[in-house]
Amino acid sequence: MRQWVIREGASTLGDMMLRDVPEPQPGPGKVLVRVRACSLNYRDQLIPLGRYMGTTVSMDTVPLSDGAGEVVAVGSGVTGFKAGDRVAGSFFQNWIDGPPNPGAGPALGAPPAPGMLQDLVVLPEHGVVPLAQSLSFEEAACLPCAGVTAWNALMEGPQPLRAGESVLVLGSGGVSLLALQIAKAAGAQVIATSASDDKLARVSALGADKTVNYRTTPEWGLAAADLAGGGVDHVVEVGGAGTLKQSIAAVGFGGEIALIGVLTREGDTSPHGLMFKGASIRGIFVGSRGMAVRLNAFIDTHAIKPVVDRTFAMEHALDAYRYQASPDLFGKVVITL
Repeated sequence: MRQWVIREGASTLGDMMLRDVPEPQPGPGKVLVRVRACSLNYRDQLIPLGRYMGTTVSMDTVPLSDGAGEVVAVGSGVTGFKAGDRVAGSFFQNWIDGPPNPGAGPALGAPPAPGMLQDLVVLPEHGVVPLAQSLSFEEAACLPCAGVTAWNALMEGPQPLRAGESVLVLGSGGVSLLALQIAKAAGAQVIATSASDDKLARVSALGADKTVNYRTTPEWGLAAADLAGGGVDHVVEVGGAGTLKQSIAAVGFGGEIALIGVLTREGDTSPHGLMFKGASIRGIFVGSRGMAVRLNAFIDTHAIKPVVDRTFAMEHALDAYRYQASPDLFGKVVITL
């Protein structure tokens, strides 16, 4: 079978290779999944560049956390799945449900967990999730990281999104667009930002109620607060240190900033602006298997279709990485197997 590998100590995309290896077999409590589609996340850019968690990979590693396919075979003791079931991997293999905890276990696509960019993968029974029935493999492959992250940011935690509230999403990457779609389905008002008027037109077509061009409006946080009638209830903060100051300006009294951001590393991260509004920041690092199950049910109920920007064949995976890192990205990049 084919698999892509990030070689030990990798620091460039050139350190990745496509190779043939023997087909695996599922042991007790495991399922064998034939992968049909994978999607890329920002995290996946960092790993082959040797910048994920501040270090290079310590062993040859199959990349990508996000993949969908069908069960080929199951090992002894498996009762929840059978051959032919459509499934996706769960980002954290041991975080079944509940709040964040230190036992979440390995995350797919980085040592010591397997990755999904291979024809066949063996995962524990508790490490796979049934797909949303309404989605194709390509669409379902967009959810394990970006979709669960967006769901966690808006629908989990102490302040779940309620109909009539306001949501601010930053940019047009996978998490932001999925958050927009979830928020609109939940009955929220959505404000979206981008540096591109063309992309703002596209997010408006997806349902964004109001938009702000952050290039032409440097104080876009205050602008978003004004558009929300004085402050935003939920900010899906994907930008990081470089955008947090503006997100704090945008959030309203008693509001919440879901802090996902890793895209920028330099900026003002002082939380003092929250104090005067009684607002809070909640750290988001993807989510649990239970969150994935609840997300899939919501998607089926509301007929949400993840935005697939472009698809690439498996042999052209490096082109998929390059496009995903480009300013042209709008939504998700998918690799088909």
